Amino acid sequence: MKQLNKILVAVLLAMGLNVQAQDTNNPWAISFGVNAVDTRAGASDDFADKFNQPFKVKDSWNVLPSVSYLNISRSVGDGFTFGVTGSVNKITKLTTLEPVGTGYQVTNPGDLSYYGADGVIKYSFMNLINSKVIDPSLHIGGGYTWLGDYNAGTANGGLGLTFWFTETVGLALQTTYKHSFADITPSHMQHFAGLTFKFGGKDTDGDGVYDKDDACPDVAGPKELNGCPDTDGDGILDKDDACPEVAGLAAFNGCPDTDGDGVQDSEDACPDVAGLPALKGCPDTDGDGIADKDDKCPTVKGPKENGGCPWPDTDGDGVLDKDDKCPTVKGTVANNGCPEMTQEQVTRLNAYAKTILFNSGKSSFKQETFPVLQSITAILKEFPGSKFSIEGHTDSDGKDAMNQTLSEERAGAVKGYLIENGIAADRLSSKGFGEAKPIDTNKTSKGKANNRRVEVLLVK
Repeated sequence: MKQLNKILVAVLLAMGLNVQAQDTNNPWAISFGVNAVDTRAGASDDFADKFNQPFKVKDSWNVLPSVSYLNISRSVGDGFTFGVTGSVNKITKLTTLEPVGTGYQVTNPGDLSYYGADGVIKYSFMNLINSKVIDPSLHIGGGYTWLGDYNAGTANGGLGLTFWFTETVGLALQTTYKHSFADITPSHMQHFAGLTFKFGGKDTDGDGVYDKDDACPDVAGPKELNGCPDTDGDGILDKDDACPEVAGLAAFNGCPDTDGDGVQDSEDACPDVAGLPALKGCPDTDGDGIADKDDKCPTVKGPKENGGCPWPDTDGDGVLDKDDKCPTVKGTVANNGCPEMTQEQVTRLNAYAKTILFNSGKSSFKQETFPVLQSITAILKEFPGSKFSIEGHTDSDGKDAMNQTLSEERAGAVKGYLIENGIAADRLSSKGFGEAKPIDTNKTSKGKANNRRVEVLLVK
């Protein structure tokens, strides 16, 4: 009796762990019936030998001729259930393995009492095989077994098969192998056969329709509509009605289309004016693909990028302002709407550049050079789409490294002046060549003067 109390406590504990809000119909199940214990499975060290002929040695089964097991379980979703099983038996047939070639021997150990308390996690294949009657399953778990004066923990696993007579009543068959963790308590097979009953269904919304039959279990509705309401009376159940409080059309899941343009009001940006489905129910007078409400020129076609208005060509050079890098100055299509510099203008530009004078050995300008720099700036502004390279050169006087640095600083000084006076920095680059590119002899003063120069080159 003491051990039976242990089983009862285990069962009550399982029920206590599972007291929570029910979210499926009949989540609970209780099973009871008879069990048979076969210790033959623990008589061999050969794993395959434990299962090779489990039902042919019936004289090794221990069966009580009465209800001897109870299982309570609860569904936890996706085909899985968790439960606790309590079982009692009396071991009058204990199987041992005789020496090689002599087989098994069954003896009476003296009517040993047997008690088992096991936790079970079961997975049902019923939904996978799409059956409402045949319910095959796999289960694993663990528990504790009391055998006479000895006890041991076990790891369990096995197969089950339930035949459902109704939705809630079935015949349950199960075979479990229990591997013992104590040598004195043998590993064994335990077979179960009994009735199982599912319960726990309810009527959540109180509309008189049981939840398992209620298409709307959380909202009260008439029985003739399977427990679902139709608030707006449009013939579409609230559960299927996207607009349950406003009568609408079945084509729009119960939502209205006031202007009759084929776009339901909830998705119609212009619900009171018929329009085009592609424009969310709004009209497009000029047919440019932009709804009138978003079109800055609703009666004249234009691209979306310009608000529905045609692109302008401010300078009239045939290049639209959006593509014209010089939109206010006439240019050529080849030069992206900017005027192109002629060779004559390049020659004039460099004639100015060669007259730029620096203080001796420095990158600072002589005072008389500033009008020249202003003229160069004016020419560059006439061609806002053109880019230029400013190159500095020196004569051969002095060390090469010093001449290189000086040429770079002078070219940079010209670039800096032009930027400060309105020429975009990304249009200019500068580089120094020192004495590496002379255009005259360095043996005369005149030649050296010609070699000390700045050139402004058009970058193509």
